[in-house]
Amino acid sequence: MTIKPLRKAVFPVGGLGTRFLPATKAMPKEMLPIVDRPLIQYAVDEAIEAGIEQMIFVTGRGKSAIEDHFDIAYELETTMTSRGKSLEILDATRLRPGAVAYVRQQEPMGLGHAVWCARHIVGDEPFAVLLADDFMVGKPGCLKQMVEAYNRVGGNLICAEIVPDDQTHRYGIITPGTRNGALTEVQGLVEKPAAGTAPSNLSVIGRYILQPEVMQVLEGQQKGAGGEIQLTDAMAQMIGDQAFHGVTFEGTRYDCGDKAGFVQANIATALSRSDIAPAIEAFLRTTQR
Repeated sequence: MTIKPLRKAVFPVGGLGTRFLPATKAMPKEMLPIVDRPLIQYAVDEAIEAGIEQMIFVTGRGKSAIEDHFDIAYELETTMTSRGKSLEILDATRLRPGAVAYVRQQEPMGLGHAVWCARHIVGDEPFAVLLADDFMVGKPGCLKQMVEAYNRVGGNLICAEIVPDDQTHRYGIITPGTRNGALTEVQGLVEKPAAGTAPSNLSVIGRYILQPEVMQVLEGQQKGAGGEIQLTDAMAQMIGDQAFHGVTFEGTRYDCGDKAGFVQANIATALSRSDIAPAIEAFLRTTQR
């Protein structure tokens, strides 16, 4: 079995972020900070750790701040340099020339449609998809764990997480087959099943490694749950034709598309940092009195 190397990653960042209004009226939700780094920066760092060479951002109107974030800020850098300040803190925001591509999703028609918009840049190569809303904390990072599995089994892989039975209607859910450690054979997928009908409580979360053939499926994909073109529905059509596995992430996921999850991610990240943890711990102790 020949396994093509994984070099490209797609970041669907065209969503409106309505759950965080009014904060996201003029700022992309992917630029909301976890302490002092935007969500999208953490996702890009995760991709780089996994060996990704080209970042493909599927954007929409009002998302120029993402492009600016990964560009050179001449005025800022000149001012910092003139004041004797190090530019090291900006290193992660300066990607190599040619390592970034942007494509516009002109209509918010769902995750499947956003991924399909990147088809010409992806070409005939396997690619990863990272949703910045899912803030993944682990060592190694989530995508690197998936790439290690991909290099063994090939095919398509999705990140999997066990969720409570009463929450399965919020996720894409896996019909599981044979399990081998963190790997689970995927026999079926259903997007947001009605309460009580889920085939398992193993959910699909925002990390994927997909073969380019999924673009052909998305080409003719009909609208599904929520009246949108669902990536889960397209992936389900590929089961049986190509190897398909779920990889259970060894780490912690914070749902930063949810306000409570976003706050929890900020607190957990702050507590993990030696520069600010003492102050945060002291504050938390006072609020518990």
